[in-house]
Amino acid sequence: MSLTKVDQSASALRPAEHLHSARPPYLGFGLGLRPQHYTDILEGNPAVDWFEVISENYMVPGGQPLRMLDKIRDRYPIVMHGVSLSIASTSPFDETYLAGLKSLAERTEPKFVSDHLCWTGVHGVNLHDLLPIPYTREALDHVVSRVQYVQDYLQRPIALENVSTYVQFGHSEMTEWDFIAEMTKRTGCWLVFDVNNVFVSAFNHEYDPHTFINGIPADRVVQFHLAGHEHNMTHIIDTHDALVPEGVWDLYRAAVKRFGPVSTIIERDDHIPPLAELVSELNMARGIAQEMLPELAVKAAS
Repeated sequence: MSLTKVDQSASALRPAEHLHSARPPYLGFGLGLRPQHYTDILEGNPAVDWFEVISENYMVPGGQPLRMLDKIRDRYPIVMHGVSLSIASTSPFDETYLAGLKSLAERTEPKFVSDHLCWTGVHGVNLHDLLPIPYTREALDHVVSRVQYVQDYLQRPIALENVSTYVQFGHSEMTEWDFIAEMTKRTGCWLVFDVNNVFVSAFNHEYDPHTFINGIPADRVVQFHLAGHEHNMTHIIDTHDALVPEGVWDLYRAAVKRFGPVSTIIERDDHIPPLAELVSELNMARGIAQEMLPELAVKAAS
């Protein structure tokens, strides 16, 4: 099936203006911001360096979520992470959505704005899932044009995350990591490297996750995601509702060795435990990074 080109395709006809944008700063070790933890964050002093917010939860004209975000943003660096940009969809962008995303970014001044390399709907229907794409040259050209358009609209580079997948397209012409590498080369976008998602997809599709790690350009990765999953022996489902398992920790070690100091968070979207438990798990990530990169341990002690 032929892809419908992005309506505003002029951005695909010139070189990306964001190829040499300044790299987002290293933020340390953070957590996904969840409403259950607002009070503990504001009344305590948790050992968390920064927070990642789900953009759509705060793209509202007012109310308690925005008030809480304003207070937390005053104390911690913030990163915006969306789930509905649908960068690979064949439908035109929702201009109302983009306007809301830009407005929130101007309000919160995040260190960067990210979303997922996927599509989430078509013909005005949001399926509320992160759906896979074929890794073809046609799809690559299509995604590149849309990334360039969004970056021009927001007036900033974005970061895109690899997603967990459960099916593959028989007509793909390249690997996922080759697709990602070429996309970031042509657009100047940054990458969110979800370690758990690589673990899940590698198991489901029977490839070596270290090949994925080695295929990604090291200078474009600005964030690691860590999370848990549901292992069903024959397949793994990305659930983000459990502790980070040992296999993902091992892959995180390899990622840190390859990519160096990269801002890292633990995501928990369901069965959310008390903040103290997540901070304890986050300290495991901190310890692994300091083990792999002794300079981080020296910096933390100074």
